[in-house]
Amino acid sequence: MYDNNPTLEGLDQHKLLDETRQGEALGNEAMAEAATGKRFYIESYGCQMNFSDSEIVASILHQHGFGLTNDYNDADLILLNTCAIRDNAEQRVRNRLKELGAVKKRKPEALIGMLGCMAERLKADLLEEAKLVDIVCGPDAYRDLPMLVNTADDGAKAVNVLLSREETYSDISPLRLDANGVCAFISIMRGCDNMCSFCVVPFTRGRERSRNAFSILAEARDLFERGYKEVTLLGQNVDSYKWENPETGKVVNFAELMAMVASVDPSLRVRFSTSHPKDITDEVLHTMARFDNICNYIHLPVQSGNSRVLELMNRTYDREWYLDRINAIRNIVPDCGISTDVITGFCSETEEEHQDTLSLMEMVQYDLAYMFFYSERPGTLAARKYTDDIPHETKIRRLNEIIALQTKHSHARNQADIGKTFTVLVEKPSKRSALDMCGRNDQNKMVVFPATNVNPGDYVQVRVTSATSATLIGEMVGRGMHKAV
Repeated sequence: MYDNNPTLEGLDQHKLLDETRQGEALGNEAMAEAATGKRFYIESYGCQMNFSDSEIVASILHQHGFGLTNDYNDADLILLNTCAIRDNAEQRVRNRLKELGAVKKRKPEALIGMLGCMAERLKADLLEEAKLVDIVCGPDAYRDLPMLVNTADDGAKAVNVLLSREETYSDISPLRLDANGVCAFISIMRGCDNMCSFCVVPFTRGRERSRNAFSILAEARDLFERGYKEVTLLGQNVDSYKWENPETGKVVNFAELMAMVASVDPSLRVRFSTSHPKDITDEVLHTMARFDNICNYIHLPVQSGNSRVLELMNRTYDREWYLDRINAIRNIVPDCGISTDVITGFCSETEEEHQDTLSLMEMVQYDLAYMFFYSERPGTLAARKYTDDIPHETKIRRLNEIIALQTKHSHARNQADIGKTFTVLVEKPSKRSALDMCGRNDQNKMVVFPATNVNPGDYVQVRVTSATSATLIGEMVGRGMHKAV
């Protein structure tokens, strides 16, 4: 059922869509004008939100006359959009800065800018320690980038890391940096109010605020009309999306927003990330079940399988609550793919509590997991309140046990798909063979299959013939979104 949502009454959606297209047109014109002007290069690290933000940055710079280059050696402005959630991410960026020192030596007038969470967290330290950084710009200050570039061009260090309670960039039409033209991110909210004790995001991205629902819908419609077949709704916690219609006073929640986007067209697939266990509702699950084009896949971070550790992490749910939400997913969306995040070796975690995480994983049988050992992040609640007292060797051993178990589960889950036929949205040629194409099924699993006369953006039916722990391998047995009856 693809019905119009009454929440949309009261505002001129067509006018908003025209404004979205105008923003895209201005970006294209600016790119053309920049052919003889300055060029910028951007690298993104970390989560999908950072990659989405890079597209906002690209749009802003294009509208101010900058052209995009894929070679940092040709760039007048080199930007690193950074992640600060884990220490290894910061170390990667620091190492990258050292590598870029060769560009500064060869081309002293080139500017290097640090964007995103790491920029906000480290602020002036980057200017003093790294020496290579000319611009430091936080996640809520991207509109100021052209001014910051001018300041840096004049020889001064340029910094703006102020956080905002209002900025959502809802009027910025992102300049899509992914060339496949099939899948796109749509940021629906910014910031986070969940003060998980291990996490820096509330301090680097600010408080939670939801984007205008009409601008989200307009962006989805525009993407579909330009040939995109899949959108992913992004937020630190999409389930807490809440926007009040200024004309009617009606509040749009995430389930309603998802239904609005799914109603754009039955052939536009909709995904979302990330969900928080404390907020994912049965209404969201029933909405997923109601729309065939909302993908049956949920990323539901658990972090730990032990209730005491979850309390120390300030996750605001316990083991039983989490398992109840898993049961709700299995009951309402029976064929839903589920992935998670796991942190092992959190402060004071005992061996028995580590076993609780393993036992929860055995109960859930995740399709995929992102697994890490705990690394203390300066400024977080955990760094201020708890001692990072688990030996490194113990963390590594526990992490390896979690990885081994998840590899077993991923392999078993994929083996169970052999013989099944899935709808696959073709994304690109396979990296291993130009004769194969690949794309994702409804459950977000990568499917590789031999194909001829198939293009990115096509829907095909693929029967799985074999599988690894990471990939389904099959043969194409039909075309279109729906299986032959």
